[in-house]
Amino acid sequence: MATMKSVQTGPVNAIDIVEVERPVPGPKDVLMRVRACGICGTDTFFLHIGGAPFGPDGSMVSIPLGHEPAGEIVEVGAEVEDLKAGDRVVVNPQAAPSGIIGCGGRFGALAEYLLIENAEIGKSVAVFPGTVPFDVAALNEPMAVARHCVNRSGAEPADKVVIFGAGPIGLGAAIWLKLRGVQHVTVADVIPERLETALAVGADAVINSAEENVTERLTELHGQAANALGQPRPDTDIYIDAAGVAAVINTTVESAKWGAKLVMVAVQKKSDAVDLGGMLRSELTLIASQGYPTEIFEVTPELVEHHERFAKLISHRVPFGDAKHAFELALTPGAAEKVVVTFADER
Repeated sequence: MATMKSVQTGPVNAIDIVEVERPVPGPKDVLMRVRACGICGTDTFFLHIGGAPFGPDGSMVSIPLGHEPAGEIVEVGAEVEDLKAGDRVVVNPQAAPSGIIGCGGRFGALAEYLLIENAEIGKSVAVFPGTVPFDVAALNEPMAVARHCVNRSGAEPADKVVIFGAGPIGLGAAIWLKLRGVQHVTVADVIPERLETALAVGADAVINSAEENVTERLTELHGQAANALGQPRPDTDIYIDAAGVAAVINTTVESAKWGAKLVMVAVQKKSDAVDLGGMLRSELTLIASQGYPTEIFEVTPELVEHHERFAKLISHRVPFGDAKHAFELALTPGAAEKVVVTFADER
């Protein structure tokens, strides 16, 4: 029996690297050798709670981690069409019939190999060329989250946008907005290094919200408008919450002009009550953005075309042998922007 190493949730805030059976593809499946896999906030969430509450009584159970992989196909089932050994692919983790890859499903992508069930181009996988490094290709899944957020915003070239949170999703949204031709994109965060990255990937301006008055800066950058009562407000059309903290919602409500939109892509913790009266005074539209219903492979051609720009989102590339260190970085607030685990060429 061939085996492989796989990352699973361990004790609270820790991983276990375990030896498991290497999957064998059925007629409709392919086996992918994982070459890179990003670490996501969802992974660290599972670590914070010590697994997933999928036990028979709601108890925590250990689950395999990793849902942002890129790799190459090494085995192909007899009935699989249009895919062959050597193809470089990215994966739709939500297409797996045995459960979402790395999020409670049978398989996780932070492993040496990943079984792709019912392998089909455009549904479960997309092929990408050798011009794109595996670590950058592994951004495909989070960039689909960012793309859905931008799609939900309905942003048009004449719009002025502010994004709160310069993590991978916020910065990804900034890139998609600029590629969409949006006139002015501002990124706000409290970490100077992340703001430098925002400018490097094409943001028009940045705001350090720990040191600057956001409403005043937005007025300087976007001009002045008013809410429904005629009170002065920045002429910002779209606010994007990629931070997930109550202060973002509160700042938006206080700053929003008449007819502004707030797109919530970050997971909000339970927080203080939202000022509904403030929303009324601006006729603020709240738009929730969850996952990537159609975007998972919509993003792939542009990720390929602009891969050098997207590569700037990666702050740390950590070998699989140091996976525990990779998760230490991801678990430490402010220590890393985007951590991608890489797998050596040799087997």
